[in-house]
Amino acid sequence: MPNQQSQNKNQIANPQTGELPKVKTPEMNVRDHINDALSTCKYLTDSLNIAVREASHKELYTDMLQILQETHESCRTFFNLMFKNGWYKVEAEEQQKIDQAHKQFSNYSEQFPY
Repeated sequence: MPNQQSQNKNQIANPQTGELPKVKTPEMNVRDHINDALSTCKYLTDSLNIAVREASHKELYTDMLQILQETHESCRTFFNLMFKNGWYKVEAEEQQKIDQAHKQFSNYSEQFPY
């Protein structure tokens, strides 16, 4: 990832764009609005997932499933925007922990009867 920089070796992030004010004020800035939208999308996808799973009417299920898909796409758009602007950072995991988790869950699959 050539245009990504990290503050430490485990952090994956882009440099901030410089669009934010130097001093945080009580007013919401662009990042605050997008972060709020992302949080709302996450809440909606959690709630819609339950509604879709429990829908008893076929057409209602189909409509809500479409809304759930669109909401997931909106979440991804907000995440990508925040990440691109350096407002969202993710932590890289150590390869040893990844290998350990892979081995653990691979062992689980051996217990399946099919």
